[in-house]
Amino acid sequence: MISSLNRDRVIAFLMLLPSIVLVAIFVYGFIGWTGWTSLTNSNALQQLSGQPAQFVGLQNYTELFAGMLNNRFRIDIVNTVFFTILFIALCLSLGMGLAMLLDQQVKGESIFRTIFLFPMALSFVVTGVVWKWLFNPSSGLNVLPTFIGLQPFRFEWFISEQRWLEFNWQDLPQILAIILLGVVVLAALIAWSRKRSQLAALLAAGAILLIALISFEVPRQLNALSRPETHGFNLALFAVVVAAGWQMSGYTMAMYLAGLRGIPEELREAARVDGATELGVYRHVVLPMLAPITLSAMIILGHISLKIFDLVYTLGGGDNLWIDMPGINMFFTTFRAQEFARGAAIAMIMLIMVAVVIVPYLATQLRSEVER
Repeated sequence: MISSLNRDRVIAFLMLLPSIVLVAIFVYGFIGWTGWTSLTNSNALQQLSGQPAQFVGLQNYTELFAGMLNNRFRIDIVNTVFFTILFIALCLSLGMGLAMLLDQQVKGESIFRTIFLFPMALSFVVTGVVWKWLFNPSSGLNVLPTFIGLQPFRFEWFISEQRWLEFNWQDLPQILAIILLGVVVLAALIAWSRKRSQLAALLAAGAILLIALISFEVPRQLNALSRPETHGFNLALFAVVVAAGWQMSGYTMAMYLAGLRGIPEELREAARVDGATELGVYRHVVLPMLAPITLSAMIILGHISLKIFDLVYTLGGGDNLWIDMPGINMFFTTFRAQEFARGAAIAMIMLIMVAVVIVPYLATQLRSEVER
């Protein structure tokens, strides 16, 4: 029995070995090589001169976040944050709304479901071409009012330089500390309400530490730039958010619709018998049961938004700084400017951003599967 079990394990390992080797080389090996390249001064000039690349440590990362000539990367990071928040919010709200409508057993549900899911079947390149025409300031959506005798819209979709929520890049550490403080305090209150006193005390201690750091203005000592650098949400990003949300809202609709159809009707009927209105049924029964689906959708959409490239490139990214993203910047820096080390640094920062979103979710899923 033991020898047979060991033999099965050896056979299984040998069957998996080619895949393990390929993944180790072509995924993790290249990630490691990219990480090493980001710590050097590798560029086209250095390679043409025949000189070996020199180790420069975190210099490329420092220049990206605090260098006077790299404000484009900082604009990209701010754009990514705002785009991710609005993109996820739009997809979740539209997907939930469409799923709730289809859940009412409307006539022709299969037709509507196909229509709503169709954009997801398109590539981001096709979506970008279509919406680039629709957002053309001299045609597309702006001329719709002229069909009923009104003046055309004058919204400059891609070239708008108007910004909201402006802030100074030098104040970013303090802003992040305040946001983190709010999250920690909220988590402490939730833990306290669930009678997890030890966790609440630990979170409260972390909140006190953050308050001390903010009070002593430690983040203000991190001013690496010699002059203020203003950033904010540029209205041109609305076009990218709308185009991406149009394509991916059908995906969230499918997830929510599957979740709605999986909720037993007995639970809804029990809530109605207890006097709950239809809104109360959704608020107290349906939405809490859809929380895992919402979390999964947020993780997937966040992963898409952080590494988005083709849609933004088709819409005019690269030539339009106001809708630029780190993926576009990495492409131009690496393959056009041939600054290989700096492009590798941008790629590693993107990897870290995606890992921050994906790894905790995967760890939680793995832990729940092990506990089962």
